[in-house]
Amino acid sequence: MATVADFRNDIRPNWCPGCGHYGVQAAITDAVVALGITPDNLAVISGIGCSSRIGGYFYAYGAHTTHGRALPYAQGVKLANEDLNVVVCGGDGDAYAIGMGHTIHAFKRNVNITYVVMDNHVYGLTKGQTSPRSDVGFVTKTSPHGSFESPLPICETAIASGATFVAQGYMTNRAELVELIKQGMQHEGFSFINVFSPCVTYNKRNGYDYFKENLTSLSKVEGYDVHDRAQALKVLGEYDGLVTGLIYQNTEKPSFEKAMAAANGGPHPRALIHEVAKPSQELFDQLCEEFK
Repeated sequence: MATVADFRNDIRPNWCPGCGHYGVQAAITDAVVALGITPDNLAVISGIGCSSRIGGYFYAYGAHTTHGRALPYAQGVKLANEDLNVVVCGGDGDAYAIGMGHTIHAFKRNVNITYVVMDNHVYGLTKGQTSPRSDVGFVTKTSPHGSFESPLPICETAIASGATFVAQGYMTNRAELVELIKQGMQHEGFSFINVFSPCVTYNKRNGYDYFKENLTSLSKVEGYDVHDRAQALKVLGEYDGLVTGLIYQNTEKPSFEKAMAAANGGPHPRALIHEVAKPSQELFDQLCEEFK
């Protein structure tokens, strides 16, 4: 049985003191330990940004990929080894700007991985520019008169794009966040969890006090049904997206892996390769000659 200590390595995180990402890392660790996952059965894939450094702070398999490209890499990892638990991490800049094309297609494709996005409404690594999630009026070096673009309604976008598990957490509410990550990793298909993770250095507007005053737990919304797509969109609109909890779950849509197997009329192609075309030295030598 793995413990929290088993997932620690010798690399000390260099996030700013008070950064919300510390809480996200702790929540992911607690979740995988609670699920009985061991370091040799976990891959943490990340992109570029303050949040994406997280993969280097886990003792597990991982890859620190290019900006905005963590999802295609992670989907390849999962399809190559379906037994591996794959968690993808990024920030709102990495996920919703340069990586948004991949994010949209991951929502609809439904590969069985979990995507945890640390949303601080700002670009932290490059020293404080507006992100796709920044509020109107947010003053930064690139918006000295205040941002005039509307923030991207990401949870609504995920639901509209066909995502089958959409949740939102706040890193200070660790118990709820751990539970959301556990549920996401147990969900059959693509799990998307947007996490409010304040940047104490470059975003004084959306800090701890702001989220404490403005977030509403869906547990307080009477009669809320996580399987009701229309209700999920309606509630998100009413609360301007500032809710926490499991927002929407579709358990009827098959995962990409199951859909691909059905389309191929049998098991996963990787399994067929092992059964039908068993590797041999003769085959290896033949391929070497062919591709010389």
